[in-house]
Amino acid sequence: MTTIEIDHTSRWFGNVVAVNDVSMTVGPGVTGLLGPNGAGKSTLINMMAGFLAPSTGEVTLDGTRIWRNEAVYKSIGIVPEREGMYDFLTGREFVVANAELHGLGEAAAHKALATVEMQYAQDRKISTYSKGMRQRVKMASALVHDPSVLLLDEPFNGMDPRQRMQLMELLRRMGAEGRTVLFSSHILEEVEQLASHIEVIVAGRHAASGDFRKIRRLMTDRPHRYLVRSSDDRALAAALIADPSTAGIEVDVAEGALRIQAVDFGRFTTLLPRVARENGIRLLTVSPSDESLESVFSYLVAA
Repeated sequence: MTTIEIDHTSRWFGNVVAVNDVSMTVGPGVTGLLGPNGAGKSTLINMMAGFLAPSTGEVTLDGTRIWRNEAVYKSIGIVPEREGMYDFLTGREFVVANAELHGLGEAAAHKALATVEMQYAQDRKISTYSKGMRQRVKMASALVHDPSVLLLDEPFNGMDPRQRMQLMELLRRMGAEGRTVLFSSHILEEVEQLASHIEVIVAGRHAASGDFRKIRRLMTDRPHRYLVRSSDDRALAAALIADPSTAGIEVDVAEGALRIQAVDFGRFTTLLPRVARENGIRLLTVSPSDESLESVFSYLVAA
């Protein structure tokens, strides 16, 4: 079980603080590193990959320091956001070159190219590749030595829908095999579809960690919104509105439901069934309407 530990780590460039006192643990499975553009995601990944030294704090792989430690590259595969490719090479030549750096040969390169489904274009020069094809060849070079850790910085950039689905399936499979897979993204849909765990970075700081629904439930200082359908919506609204746990109730005629904003999560969850029972009202649907990743992310960014 391979784990990356980030311990009170900061990185600054002159007077600009890119990462500010971040602590987190990234373990087996697929983890999404989520944040707006400029939040510090790439800087954090570059420190995990050993490309950048922390200004303070430490980044370790299974307890071993990553910075200036060549041995960690036996375990880590990296797909950087920047191209850093040799356009005069073919895709096969590029992946073979990376294989040889690990003491491997053409067989490893062929397997990696097959894994990302790039055999059909492996003998074309990289200069002729689309952005999505370049991303897949970078992925092949990262996989060539069968690493236990994969670090991917915005890996879906430039991919068409089919390529994106193929890569998502590959990453899911690798996470299920027990590899430690971390990918960064600012696109909520990608993270929601793929990551079993998220780490949120906002303005260089670690804003949240865990499943996004769990994070939402922990945000007790934010109003919780519910969509409620019952046998008598208007009577239920009248009974609930007087309680201080609710800040607003709207009758949504089109949906045939109530939209309720609860400011006291704990009190409201016990109040609703009690009020319904006392008034002979049957609850048909009670569902949170703000536990999507989009809602959670909006709350965190606005915090």
